[in-house]
Amino acid sequence: MSFDINIPEIVAEVTQAHERYERALSTNDLDVLDSLFWDSERTLRYGPNGTLVGHAAISAFRRARRIKGVERTVLNTRVTTFGRDFAVTNSESKRPGAAARGRQSQTWVRMPEGWRIVSAHVSDEPAP
Repeated sequence: MSFDINIPEIVAEVTQAHERYERALSTNDLDVLDSLFWDSERTLRYGPNGTLVGHAAISAFRRARRIKGVERTVLNTRVTTFGRDFAVTNSESKRPGAAARGRQSQTWVRMPEGWRIVSAHVSDEPAP
């Protein structure tokens, strides 16, 4: 089996979806955040606050989170696409006044309704 890696128009689509996610995260636009995660009990998010399984659990976490202090600068985003319907994004982030650097990985799949995150992993890299 072979895949076309990083078809330019697919990279552009996923980059646009990822940027939409980042804007929604920074403004706490819960409806957009909900829409970008696959609406399935199989959706998964690993993070510093634990493991969330299912769209409903991820949505509930977002709706309960404290939005102060979530400002960050996203750095070094990498998008890799495999064919026309599967992609991964990886980013680093820096919060004002924090020594640690954040890391985020997302797995995106093209669904009938558009690109959706099916799995995400968020962690902090300890400061040196």
